[in-house]
Amino acid sequence: MAHFAGSREQPLGVHEVVRLAAKTVDALGLMWLEGEVTQASKPGSGHIYFSIRERECVLAAVMWGRDAQRLPFAIEAGRRLRVRGRLGVYDRDGKMQLYADFAEPAGLGSDALAREQLKAKLAAEGMFAAAKKRPLPRFPRRIGVVTSAKGAAVHDIIQTVQRRFPTPILIADAAVQGPTAPAQLVNGMAMVVRAGCDVVIVGRGGGAATDLTAFDHERVVRTISRCPVPVVSAVGHEVDLTLADLAADARASTPTAAAELCVPDRVALGEMVTKERRRLDRELRHALGRAAQDLDRLALRLTSAHPGARLGKRRGELAELAARAATAMRRRVQARRAELVALSARADAALARRVQGRRAELARLAGKLDALSPVAVLERGYAVVLRDGHVVRDAGEVAAGERLRVRLARGELVVREDGDDS
Repeated sequence: MAHFAGSREQPLGVHEVVRLAAKTVDALGLMWLEGEVTQASKPGSGHIYFSIRERECVLAAVMWGRDAQRLPFAIEAGRRLRVRGRLGVYDRDGKMQLYADFAEPAGLGSDALAREQLKAKLAAEGMFAAAKKRPLPRFPRRIGVVTSAKGAAVHDIIQTVQRRFPTPILIADAAVQGPTAPAQLVNGMAMVVRAGCDVVIVGRGGGAATDLTAFDHERVVRTISRCPVPVVSAVGHEVDLTLADLAADARASTPTAAAELCVPDRVALGEMVTKERRRLDRELRHALGRAAQDLDRLALRLTSAHPGARLGKRRGELAELAARAATAMRRRVQARRAELVALSARADAALARRVQGRRAELARLAGKLDALSPVAVLERGYAVVLRDGHVVRDAGEVAAGERLRVRLARGELVVREDGDDS
């Protein structure tokens, strides 16, 4: 078993080492550090505890409440900051940390960062949602204007309203830039709402983008969002979009444009009224025409429902039925006549054919009869002897002196048997 010789030097205590380290880092003095915030917390004391990282190195940091209150933005994880402070060693655990008294965004100004953080916060509350936007009244009874009474914006709004559609205007004088501007804008909106305005214009004339901070103030934005009447934001910048623009029910690039949104154009309105009047006249004429037709149909139904009219109608129907029956009878008689004529013609033709056939048969039989007829024999020179109407075939049947009749082909002879056999 190996044995190691102990050091002859006196060892230092842990506390002494920590204090020595604290003196060493404190000698570095005030310094600036830049890095990414990895975690941050703000307990009820108001102090901010966070860590700042650069590559693999992480340094703990703390900012006391009095310094944290002066920051216009919140320290959040994922942000890259430039932090000013002094290094120190915490006696209890011997860990080194930065005691920061100031911080600013790296690459982004503190005001811009604060605005972005406020924008994200209000958007998460639904303050900029399209569903919250209310339509502006078409014919407001009174318009409230919250802006500087000395600026050009007021004159532009008054002239535009009077030119387009004269409407009472209530002006609330308020600063539009500077430290007092947010409070004056909020108070001005409350005043015009209490006075009974139907719509409020909040804004200013032109100016640099840095003069618009009052319209990004949280109180101003929340007041616009909670306003009981529609609000038109007229900050006067087409490119720069303030949080007031996002919270308002409508946004105008200039005060003149805001006034045009709040009141209609009486010339265009007159043209529209004329066009609508013509359309209504046409519809009225059509409606009256349809009503007259309905009345005519009703009168006809009432007349038809009268007993006399019904009797007349039935008579007419009976006459029509009689006429139709007579017509049908005539048609049937005509049809039967035609059929009779056709049958008669067919019977005549058949009879003619039968008569012709019988005549041919008769001629044939007559020919045969003629061939067998005694008359034909008589025509050849023969004669028929008759006694008492009977043909005598045997001479022995006739007595002497008996009268006989001899029938020739033409005519008869009366003879007497003389009995002479020679």
